[in-house]
Amino acid sequence: MAATLFRNLRLYDGLADALAEGMEVLVEGERIKEIADRPIASSTARVVDCGGRTLMPGLIDAHVHAYGVDADLGRLDKLPRSLQALQAAERLKDSLKRGFTSIRDAGGADWGLAIACETGLITAPRLFYPGRALSPTGGHGDMRANVMLDQFCGCCAPTQAIAVIADGVDEVRKAVRGELKRGAHAIKIMASGGVASPSDPIYALQYSDEEIACAVWEAKAWRSYVLAHAYTPESIHRAVRLGVRSIEHANLIDVATAEFMAEKQAFAVPTLVTYDALAEEGPALGMPPESMAKLSSVKDAGLGSLEILSRAGVRMGFGTDLLGTMHRRQSDEFVIRRQALPAAAVLRSATSVNAALLNKDGQLGVVAAGALADLILVEGDPLTDIGVLTGQGERIPFVMKGGAALIDRL
Repeated sequence: MAATLFRNLRLYDGLADALAEGMEVLVEGERIKEIADRPIASSTARVVDCGGRTLMPGLIDAHVHAYGVDADLGRLDKLPRSLQALQAAERLKDSLKRGFTSIRDAGGADWGLAIACETGLITAPRLFYPGRALSPTGGHGDMRANVMLDQFCGCCAPTQAIAVIADGVDEVRKAVRGELKRGAHAIKIMASGGVASPSDPIYALQYSDEEIACAVWEAKAWRSYVLAHAYTPESIHRAVRLGVRSIEHANLIDVATAEFMAEKQAFAVPTLVTYDALAEEGPALGMPPESMAKLSSVKDAGLGSLEILSRAGVRMGFGTDLLGTMHRRQSDEFVIRRQALPAAAVLRSATSVNAALLNKDGQLGVVAAGALADLILVEGDPLTDIGVLTGQGERIPFVMKGGAALIDRL
């Protein structure tokens, strides 16, 4: 059994508000064996002198679209699926370089890509995925041009790289069961309008109570859960009331709705970096004018939503939701959130909180005995300068996943 002993480090464990000094960490196989404030004896372990760097849990991004290789989602189905898969592999590899050892896809990734990640066929983070997101006709996942509506039914529409159209309780039930059969870890639904979809207004409620309740019931039957794209208080409150566990974005949330989320122990996954990226790059990358017109209403409310969620005690995960070449800005989410939240809260969102969201608390997102050895070494102290996590991994010279060093520039 391969073993690694980390010495001469500062430790961020994914939970604390401060770094721990004088610690050593022993990894055996794929798990952390021991953490001590004294020298650890091991005759077989490879000793890694961390040079005073910060050892911390591998980062987790809970809102990625691995197949979102074009900012104009309507163009995705014009690309061969094989090309999308190769591009997705590169996006995942780039995430790993930035220190992300786990990814929750939020619509599009499939079991083939997950197998490639799991078996090491591609060098990539762990991949948790919901399969295709469920959207009603005219909803956030319906990218058909209007002229297509009379040519293709929803189940056969050529716009299914990210989402599948399902209308009515029976279609929703069948779609959920299909994604779960294909290995989905969770189910994604569209509960309000969005930016990337040209036709639906942000305030639009999507899916009936009965349809959402059906998706929740079917997911729970598999001991899984539902995540919902939702911006407005009404759409968020309704989704949480019906049993949705994870609210994606939540930019327009109000105090009462945030308090209701906290009461129901629901998670929020804000994705503020995508709005900055779209504002700067969207038109040049092909975002439709209709989408750009909707952007400001959610972008301007972003930082305020973090403050509302934090004061209410809602558990906030870390997500990015970046499309196309904007994915390179993934780690900028850290510095954006730092404008509204303490650094420790931001770091927890990308480690222990996201692990709990994935039902992997104690296994991922922490440096603790028995946890999976997903670890990174960082130049500097991210609690005093969270900017050390930005860029393309230049200040993250070492990345370990499951006890294996996948990046080692020490």
